Amino acid sequence: MPDSHPQASDQSGAPSPAAVPAVPGPGDRGRRIRPAQLIFEPEGTEPEPERFFDLESIADPSRLLSRSTELALAFRAAAERATDFQAIAAAQLADPRRFDALSAEQIAERAEWTPDYALKMVEYGRTLQRRLPEE
Repeated sequence: MPDSHPQASDQSGAPSPAAVPAVPGPGDRGRRIRPAQLIFEPEGTEPEPERFFDLESIADPSRLLSRSTELALAFRAAAERATDFQAIAAAQLADPRRFDALSAEQIAERAEWTPDYALKMVEYGRTLQRRLPEE
């Protein structure tokens, strides 16, 4: 839909410089748009010190041992669970029924494993799949 508003022009009928956009094109060396001036200076806050589950603030050694043990057990359980999911994924990717099945070498490359470890993970994943109820 054409613009019904008349453009500003000089007496010759050519658009006046104010009507030319200030945004330069790819090869244009025309006017550059300046960044907006800041009205205020942002606060120069220092980054907070890194904390690991606030363990450094626990002064009582007995409480520190208890809390850090809880965290270690939780992380160990999470790592074991993640490893199980890695094995299931490796078994699924190596499934010969897939048209895009991957070799142990390809799986090893993707997961940054050795090919021997990839084979063991595929086998482990297949045992986990047999244990899981079919959906």
